[in-house]
Amino acid sequence: MTTKTLSVYAGLLLGVFVVFSGTAGADPNRDTKGAVDAATLDELIDQFPPRPRLAAQQMLAKYGPPQEATSEQFIWHNVGPFKLITVTKAEHPHDFPLPHMDYLEHTIDYRVPAEKAAALAAYDGSLTFDRTRGEMSARCDLEGHNILTLNLAHDIVRGKTDTEGARESFGRIVVEDTMGKHPPYVEALQFDPPTKSTEFSDKPVIPGSPKRAAEMETEAKKSGDAEVLAFVTMINLNEVLAAAQAGTEKASPQVLEYAKKLHKEHGKGVQETLKLGQRIGVTPIETAAVTQLRIKGAEELGALVPLDGEPFGAAYIDAMIKGH
Repeated sequence: MTTKTLSVYAGLLLGVFVVFSGTAGADPNRDTKGAVDAATLDELIDQFPPRPRLAAQQMLAKYGPPQEATSEQFIWHNVGPFKLITVTKAEHPHDFPLPHMDYLEHTIDYRVPAEKAAALAAYDGSLTFDRTRGEMSARCDLEGHNILTLNLAHDIVRGKTDTEGARESFGRIVVEDTMGKHPPYVEALQFDPPTKSTEFSDKPVIPGSPKRAAEMETEAKKSGDAEVLAFVTMINLNEVLAAAQAGTEKASPQVLEYAKKLHKEHGKGVQETLKLGQRIGVTPIETAAVTQLRIKGAEELGALVPLDGEPFGAAYIDAMIKGH
């Protein structure tokens, strides 16, 4: 496939398609924008079991009304040093450092190094992290113990302690807290969560994969072929996703067979396009326009998903005919 042919092919296909601890009193810097109204909040809180209800009332007293509230959970955004605070109706048994129930979670922005992931996982099963989003969370029954969890996790990452040392310290500090000694590790975070982006998008492993425009050099961004390759790849991927969805529907045998055929053909098209880029030395660039095509494909497929049976089949065939 030549560059000229590639451009023509792209042009033809473009028609397709989230025991209270610390200082008492409400946070004066809390963000109440978008907060849930009091009447709704009271009604929802009353539906929670006693322990999660207590946690919700404590967070409400300290941070004000949450920005999100459902029958299953309350979520506060950007309060104190935390990115999120979540109280869930569901309670989960957790026996470290002694038996209790987990239902209160505190999340911060934090980049966990890959080499520390195993140590953190072994330290506390209720400590979780998402390296892609750049977040670390602690889940317990008390805010102070979540703060303790995060402080010791930070010490592991810095190399100040190891898994066993952190677990021993956790138990000792909880005893001190129980005795009213107010350990600093329970009172407040002993570090400032990062203010710069902690997200980690990782890197492609499929040969010839597109790269995001922000990751490419200026000269590469000027290459029209790079964007065309990305367009063709995205068009084929949109078709693959639509065919895969069709394969899960209760459509007629003819529609299912057609979807299966398109799935194979456009899957092959993805691989051929990536290989072409490798042959001509051009890395596909996912520009804003290419991203918009990805979004458009999601919108169009989203309109089909609520349909079922014959209505889905008819709408799917119609969309494919228009696209081809």
